[in-house]
Amino acid sequence: MPTSETHPDAGVQAVPDADANAVEGLPPPSAREPLSRERIVEAAIAFIDEHGLPGLTMRRLGNELGVEAMALYRYVPGKEDLLDAVVEELIEGMRRDVDVLDAPRDGWQDFLIRLAHGVRRVALEHPKAFPLVASRPTEAPWLRPPLRSLAWVEVFLSGLLAEGFTEEAAVASYRAYTSVLLGNLLLEVSNHGADVGPLDVLDDMSGDDAALRDYPQVRRLRSALSEDRAAAEFEESLEALLDRMTLLRNEHLDG
Repeated sequence: MPTSETHPDAGVQAVPDADANAVEGLPPPSAREPLSRERIVEAAIAFIDEHGLPGLTMRRLGNELGVEAMALYRYVPGKEDLLDAVVEELIEGMRRDVDVLDAPRDGWQDFLIRLAHGVRRVALEHPKAFPLVASRPTEAPWLRPPLRSLAWVEVFLSGLLAEGFTEEAAVASYRAYTSVLLGNLLLEVSNHGADVGPLDVLDDMSGDDAALRDYPQVRRLRSALSEDRAAAEFEESLEALLDRMTLLRNEHLDG
């Protein structure tokens, strides 16, 4: 279990990262196992975890599994279907998370905090694959990442409605919740090597003092600016989001 540490530059105590132990990925399946759709999807996730999404091809995946690429098409029609299956498996992983609930048990805030950390654990376990959750087509075009399935949106809405949210407040909360969660997690996985497009330009410039010569404030605060505060920022954003959702709930109840 991660422990609190004091950053030498910040002078404040960092928030323990309860999800940090999820960064390590799963080992690839044994080559002795029979080929199946499930095994192919697991191997694809393991390949992305190790090599990154841009390097994934059916031929390379076949090599990892010890078969010709054509053998894979019996189970997955093509790469696009494979990527959709990867997203399904990542999201389904939350159902195997014992801390994530299907319905509120100790109030709606506890329910949503558990769900948020469940999504974050998936992102940290598979940071290079997680951007697929934001980019792949969904079951319905209006579904918002990172809750990419009708089943999870149903869980979310049902949970809030059962806790006294009006339909309008539940929908508004769904929009706010998904926006904050996705934004924070895409930024975080980009620091773990994920290919997230423009976010990949993030750089602490620690080895380029010349580039900072004309920027004294940036140079002076460089250490603090480059500090990894992802865990603390996630908690702070989540807390602010829950406060906003409380206001939404009360406004619609008062109306």
